[in-house]
Amino acid sequence: MRALAGVALLLLAVACAQGAPLAGDPQPPPPSPAVSVRAAELPTAQPSAPPAPPPPQDLDARSSELARRFIILDGHIDVPHRLWSSRDKAGQLTEDVTARTEKGDFDFPRARAGGLDAPFMSIYVPAKLEAGGAKKLADQLIDLVEGIAKKAPDDCRIARSVAEVRENAKQGKLSLLLGMENGSPIEKKLENVTHFHGRGVRYITLAHSKDNHLSDSSYDDRHTHKGLSPFGEKVVGEMNRLGIMVDVSHLSDDAFWDVMVASKAPVVATHSSCRHFTPGWSRNMSDEMISALAKKGGVIQINFGSGFIDEKIQKAESQRWKDRAALLKKHKLESSDPKAKPLLAKFEKDSPPKFATVAQVADHIDHVKKLVGVDHVGLGSDFDGVGDSLPTGLKDVSQYPGLIKVLLERGYTEAEIEKICSGNVLRVWEAVEAFAGKR
Repeated sequence: MRALAGVALLLLAVACAQGAPLAGDPQPPPPSPAVSVRAAELPTAQPSAPPAPPPPQDLDARSSELARRFIILDGHIDVPHRLWSSRDKAGQLTEDVTARTEKGDFDFPRARAGGLDAPFMSIYVPAKLEAGGAKKLADQLIDLVEGIAKKAPDDCRIARSVAEVRENAKQGKLSLLLGMENGSPIEKKLENVTHFHGRGVRYITLAHSKDNHLSDSSYDDRHTHKGLSPFGEKVVGEMNRLGIMVDVSHLSDDAFWDVMVASKAPVVATHSSCRHFTPGWSRNMSDEMISALAKKGGVIQINFGSGFIDEKIQKAESQRWKDRAALLKKHKLESSDPKAKPLLAKFEKDSPPKFATVAQVADHIDHVKKLVGVDHVGLGSDFDGVGDSLPTGLKDVSQYPGLIKVLLERGYTEAEIEKICSGNVLRVWEAVEAFAGKR
């Protein structure tokens, strides 16, 4: 019996191993009538193709398009002084900037090519006229700009407000704006602030290369007032009352800090750059000054001059100007003297300037953005005012798109670029207008 039981158990194990159903187990359903398909006939899964890369951007075309679409406002262009100083012996202008000119950094065709909409024409008065004649020259230079506008009424207009700038841009007209460089034309009379406001001046740079009756200059070691003069403080208050922006470019550090206290409205630095890149050079603004300017709602407009942009070039240029001045002094000549022309030409040939790059100008914009935000930086080229010192890629008013291209390459958004081109300064100008309107 044990042998039979063992055989039975052995047969049961074999059946289970071969998959035979046991009595009482549920029976599997009959096979499906579907036609079987060999594995080789099944479709092979293909790996999905990677998405096609986006087509490369044409940044040249895009930057040019943005330059046309956005209002470009430049805080400082020295066209009036350039034209005035190049008059002939009869006192007539020798250049017509409404047409293409061979000289200088600005004319209407190049402005159109670069997308420039609103240049501040600098009413520059030399420091030597502090003793007398400053107001007369300022009025003559304003007459000159008005003459340009009258000559080409279909192309440009004088603009005295933000609303007029915007309206002119809509009509495709160039807005000629007026900014006075040097407060000497005030000539110690508060009513002259009103006079120049009436003539269309919408910012005043309180001082230039020397201390004057309003303020100390960054270029002057005398520090006559240790900042603003008491009368200068009154002038700042009157500018606030009338709606004239206060420009702190060229001021000594002490004068800058006095303006921060005296002005009740935001202020601008119309053509200065960052001292971070030119340590110790007080013509540019320190980080502390830029931060205070921004806290007050103001804007620093970056100067394009290579000496403002690069420390090594700034020091080299400083020495070049000293050597140039010494050469003129040795021969007892003024730079405007025709006899000085060949002398200066040889000097330039023997001591050629060095140039910064458009990328380095963008570095200054980057620095302000990182320090205080993109709302506090703009453009203040100093075209026609810094001589042959403009950066490679920013030689005249036709080349703003090159700077926009660098900003695009660095990831700036269109909204940020529009603020830099004009939005920030127009905001400050509107705030100054609003403050004056409440008085």
